[in-house]
Amino acid sequence: MKRMSAFNFAAALVLFGAVSAVAADTVNTQGPAVRVDKLADGFEHPWAVEVLPDGAYLVTERPGRMRIVRDGKLSDPIGGVPRVSARGQGGLMDVALAPDFAKSGKLYFTAAIAHGGGSGTEAFSATLSADEKTLEAVTPIFTMRRFTSGNIQYGSRIAIAPDGTLFISVGDRGDRDRSQDWQDDAGSIIHINTDGSIPANNPFRDGGKALREIWSKGHRNPQGIAFDAKDGRLYTVEHGARGGDEINQPEAGKNYGWPIITYGRDYSGAEIGEGTAKEGLEQPLHYWDPSIAPGALAVYRGAMFPEWDGNFLVAALKFQLLSRMQRDASGAFVAEERLFEGEYGRIRDVVVAPDGALLMVTDEENGALLRVSRAQANNG
Repeated sequence: MKRMSAFNFAAALVLFGAVSAVAADTVNTQGPAVRVDKLADGFEHPWAVEVLPDGAYLVTERPGRMRIVRDGKLSDPIGGVPRVSARGQGGLMDVALAPDFAKSGKLYFTAAIAHGGGSGTEAFSATLSADEKTLEAVTPIFTMRRFTSGNIQYGSRIAIAPDGTLFISVGDRGDRDRSQDWQDDAGSIIHINTDGSIPANNPFRDGGKALREIWSKGHRNPQGIAFDAKDGRLYTVEHGARGGDEINQPEAGKNYGWPIITYGRDYSGAEIGEGTAKEGLEQPLHYWDPSIAPGALAVYRGAMFPEWDGNFLVAALKFQLLSRMQRDASGAFVAEERLFEGEYGRIRDVVVAPDGALLMVTDEENGALLRVSRAQANNG
């Protein structure tokens, strides 16, 4: 992939209203050329981005801040964010806007929270104040049952289901055996109502075999989770160890194998578990070896890039790229295009904006918010 021009300066970028002029790159792909605009930088390890109703952007930073980007300017940190455990991979992580956010101002977010000498993944609901200066009615709606001293592998993305319920990914917290303990939230996909109660269709709602909030088990560190808007299916992308990053389709009550089966090895090079397959354990839809360190997942359903319809877009940290995974009519993955490799830093999040453009944040000390749109012929 080659840049057609390193820095073209646009007179204006129009997205839901006026946005300040910014430097832009034009990049060739296997399909259309794309334009990459840096909408803002100066973030400290940004983790997630959402588009507000007026076209501004809400961005989380791992040390514990939320900011709004409007007209190219960063707001002061929004007040009311709980104190987070910003150690290692922990801190403030994902944010998702409620479907009725434009009316209610309600949102959901995840964080690593310290308690009793340890930390764990917690999810909250809150309301953004009318002046956008603070979070109000901040309420915990999910807290993993067991906090530990480690500071890795928290998960933790949020996906809002078509029925409005929440799916939350939780990592194994660096203790692989927890992923096979059905009385432990670690290594799970969690399914809850927006008030933290248990949905009627949860597979263990009676609390027998497993915790009532668990949807699926056997996950290592799922940092991407998304629904396909076309068919309503849920997908995750998760970190393996040394190799073995996976795309999975979590279904109710199923076990996705970690660490009994995996396509990766331990960082020492030693084998993990019992091989790559075992009866009763689910196979991934796709795996990477070597690992790309996936940070987020979006299933593309947008107007700007119709040739990408149904493609999976996976943000990757290790090789600093966006993986575009192409599927055939049956849904099987048949090809991968690696975009922006090494150009912009560690890509932590990718989302599809309402107009079909892509938004990405780079997980760096001086992180940036980027917009990927279709390049115009006169940009070359």
